Amino acid sequence: MTNEQIKNLERELWDAADNLRSNSKLTAAEYKDPVLGLILLRYAQNRYEDAKIAISAAIPEGPRGKRPATKEDFLAAGAIMLEEQSKYEYLASLPEGVDICEAVNEAMRLIEESYEELAGILPKNYQQLDPDLLRDLIRVFNKDSVKNVSGDVFGRIYEYFLMKFSMSGAGAQEGGEFFTPPSLVQLIVNIIEPDHGIVYDPACGSGGMFVQTGHFVQDHANLGVNEAIKVYGTELKSNNAKLAKMNLAIHGIEGKIIESNSFYSDPHDLVGKCDFVMANPPFNVNKVDKNKEFVKTDKRLFKDIGLPKADNGNYLWVQYFYHYLNETGRAGFVMPSSATDTGASEKLIRQKLLETGAVDCIIAVGNNFFYTRSLPCHLWFLDRGKKAENRDKILMIDARNTFRQVNQTLRDFSNEQIEGIAAIAKSYRREDVAHVFNENTWLKAHFPHGTYEDTEGLCKIVDLEEVKANDWSLTPGRYVGHSAGPETDFDYETRLQEIHSELRTLNSDASALFNKIMGE
Repeated sequence: MTNEQIKNLERELWDAADNLRSNSKLTAAEYKDPVLGLILLRYAQNRYEDAKIAISAAIPEGPRGKRPATKEDFLAAGAIMLEEQSKYEYLASLPEGVDICEAVNEAMRLIEESYEELAGILPKNYQQLDPDLLRDLIRVFNKDSVKNVSGDVFGRIYEYFLMKFSMSGAGAQEGGEFFTPPSLVQLIVNIIEPDHGIVYDPACGSGGMFVQTGHFVQDHANLGVNEAIKVYGTELKSNNAKLAKMNLAIHGIEGKIIESNSFYSDPHDLVGKCDFVMANPPFNVNKVDKNKEFVKTDKRLFKDIGLPKADNGNYLWVQYFYHYLNETGRAGFVMPSSATDTGASEKLIRQKLLETGAVDCIIAVGNNFFYTRSLPCHLWFLDRGKKAENRDKILMIDARNTFRQVNQTLRDFSNEQIEGIAAIAKSYRREDVAHVFNENTWLKAHFPHGTYEDTEGLCKIVDLEEVKANDWSLTPGRYVGHSAGPETDFDYETRLQEIHSELRTLNSDASALFNKIMGE
């Protein structure tokens, strides 16, 4: 299928499914899991049918003909051996008198028995749906246009539905989301280039970082995805962890997802072992219990100043990402825009991080990129294997004026902009991207000489001394220059909350010091 045909199919399926929901009493959140489960079920049969043909061709003729295909044959072919009752078309052809809701539940149970990674995570609450609604939903994904599409197309359909559910607010978490906009994930992946080794996301949501990594490996590595990388994820929310496991299964990616709280655990024991870390952690989490023994002795923190005094989890995450990396590891993650300028103990942590030489690039992203919040953010990139000549340098990119307007309220990066921004980062790392500078229209508009150069309002390579002179700020706008006037996309509300938190901490410290002096 062409890219345009896939897009049309995505829209057609979403419109049909959403119209059914509109005529029911279900909310988008209640509707999400059953629909995603049906997509996986439809995909499982498509993979099964393709694998059956390939396996049959590969089994040699014996004295009594070909031996029957086994479960192991199907697993080796990247599929699961479906019993008749778990085939999608069996469900689609059930007569009206059969309990369709229980039939789908049973299909899910049979698949979980066959596929260990999906055990206990598939939706089995279809009795909550009206039987007629469920039959109509099954028909939506049993059209001729859907029956024969490849796994890659189903992966895109699954991601598209995740995106649409996120836009509708289904499953959005306070302070974070289960779904990161694809253009931000693609930019992170294209800059850190995760093509080998251990890939970890300690706040993995629905697993979108892993999916884009899989696409990157397919395009750039000579090995299969599961040969090139080992995927690990941690996710606090039970439902999100299930979504991530389903997402990996849809895309044929083997991975270990553990449901746990990254503030209070390190379930995969990956400190110092990761080749790549990617994350969009929940922003501005407060009330992390810093009195827990695990938190106080956490080896993912800088020993001398690891615990920020402010009631905010942002600089816990930043330290986790750094300490998970091995000596040549790279990280790319999303942070609220206010985190680049916070003061007090968080500034000391930022200074410590900068002095390691691992901070590689900071990208300012404008507002309206996320589906459930309009505020801006920054993308942070760490590289513990930076070349010696870049060790005390940082690439600052202000991309707040770089975007594609999707609709009245939503923005993203176009593929050309993603390629262009990534090429700026690769040029700074001294990779050969001359062809991109010569061919990419967006780049040519900003770099008329065909090579990287500091460009006012867009990018600048700064050294550590300049950052130190700017009070250890990592806000790109301070360095690249920008038009005068108020920063209308700055997250003033969050920054004000942080200032109040810092003030409470300082008042508490002052009071303790006063009591100590008076006691003496």
